[in-house]
Amino acid sequence: MADKEKAKKQVPLRLSASLYDEIARWAEDDFRSVNGQIEFLLTEAVKKRKKGRVKDE
Repeated sequence: MADKEKAKKQVPLRLSASLYDEIARWAEDDFRSVNGQIEFLLTEAVKKRKKGRVKDE
């Protein structure tokens, strides 16, 4: 399973120019690439969602 977690999937993603610009500025503030920032944000959202499900069960 460790190999599966390390493997990266490529996903085409379309963003509005304004959203991309906001993410790019945020990424720069956090010393990340835009791709790294998007991955970080998605990872945090999934963690938060999982946390919420434990409470609901």
